[in-house]
Amino acid sequence: MSAAVKPYAAVDLGASSGRVMVGRVGPDSLELTEAHRFPNRPVRVPEGLRWDILGLYAGVLDGLRAAGPVDSVGIDSWAVDYGLLDADGALLGNPVHYRDSRTDGVAEKVWASVPAGELYAATGLQYAPFNTLYQLAAARDTAQLARAERLLLIPDLLTYWLTGEQGTELTNASTTQLIDPRTRDWSHGLAERLGIDLGLFAPLRRPGDPAGVLRPEVLEETGLTGPVPVTAVGSHDTASAVAAVPAGGERFAYICTGTWSLAGLELDAPVLTEESRAANFTNELGLDGTVRYLRNIMGLWLLQECVRAWGEPDLGALLKEAAKVPALRSVVDAGDAAFLAPGRMPERIAEACRASGQPVPVSPAEITRCILDSLALAHRGAVEDAQRLAGHPVDVVHIVGGGTRNTLLCQLTADACGLPVVSGPTEAAALGNVLAQARAHGLVGDLAGMRRLLTRTQPLTRYEPRGGVRRWQAAQARLAG
Repeated sequence: MSAAVKPYAAVDLGASSGRVMVGRVGPDSLELTEAHRFPNRPVRVPEGLRWDILGLYAGVLDGLRAAGPVDSVGIDSWAVDYGLLDADGALLGNPVHYRDSRTDGVAEKVWASVPAGELYAATGLQYAPFNTLYQLAAARDTAQLARAERLLLIPDLLTYWLTGEQGTELTNASTTQLIDPRTRDWSHGLAERLGIDLGLFAPLRRPGDPAGVLRPEVLEETGLTGPVPVTAVGSHDTASAVAAVPAGGERFAYICTGTWSLAGLELDAPVLTEESRAANFTNELGLDGTVRYLRNIMGLWLLQECVRAWGEPDLGALLKEAAKVPALRSVVDAGDAAFLAPGRMPERIAEACRASGQPVPVSPAEITRCILDSLALAHRGAVEDAQRLAGHPVDVVHIVGGGTRNTLLCQLTADACGLPVVSGPTEAAALGNVLAQARAHGLVGDLAGMRRLLTRTQPLTRYEPRGGVRRWQAAQARLAG
């Protein structure tokens, strides 16, 4: 390896799988290889749905062993969930999964103390039933929370186990609904009104900050030679993915696709209007003082659950059949919380179509086409609404993440938005993770420089819109009733 090229390990944990990727970064090169991939299987126990955090940590250690010598390690994961530690630093039970039912009806109780409009004005965070704020409210009278001395979000918990150092990375902290996006610090007044002890949280870190070095026991288990620093990255996977959007200039929208679709804009300041709240847009923090102004859409979770229900048929063949189904025959609201829980997804989609008086999709191909048309329609709505609410027009839509492999979804999104779509990179979160580490170690420049390197080195596909947007407008109106 050239002396100018450095290796970095990106631990990237998604809702269904985790991976350890090795990025080799030089002034004009960026190569990403997979060292280890492992499943992320939540477990339902008598008290509810839990993450198998020990299994994930074992996968991280296996991945670092497979990665070999690296100059740094960074960790990103999904948002909002956390582990609680006792006074000795020991974990108090497996972290609760955000799809657990414990937050059912909790938001209304919180709003009785702080109305939803005030919450949004203070934090800029969209309503989602699983926001950390609501999880903490649900846990208020539990023995576990009473014993807790520290709360660590998932990437920070794994970082603590690797290094022995505790911190709270800012991009992920901004999903708790306890951060003021204007000050980029805790909303102390809000927490006080809600009886939440911010002392539970470790000090804030920002992407690029040092987060410790691998403990001797970790070095021994992974076969690495120390010291190996751990570097804070955009530890919310969407923050890392948006950092890896290969955009030039500011007139772009992005859609981070995977289990969720996160669709929106990169802004310099939050949009905290009541209109923005009503449209359910969120203001999360990104690299270099940016704001990720976006809407959460249910994403490919809908298709993943259907494929699971159908016994895991070949996805490529299924998408080919779906492409033959007439467009926009039936659509559902891909942001509807009715689709949040696992189980019976094909039946629930059919029921939603029946209830809205549309043709009911029956075959797997018909249901798949309904899902993809619905996702493209939701992408269109989010991109349109974001431009209007933020006063920020765009010329192109970038799709990054696992959904880039779904060429039908990419083309339908271009058609629906009436804008060109640039698809790629697929492993955006891991690339953003790697580049944040490389920048912290002086190997790449600012965010624009990171994006120029991505544009030069990563395979990208462009989709031009076809057929006009009138039929999509009609479908949108039909869905709105």
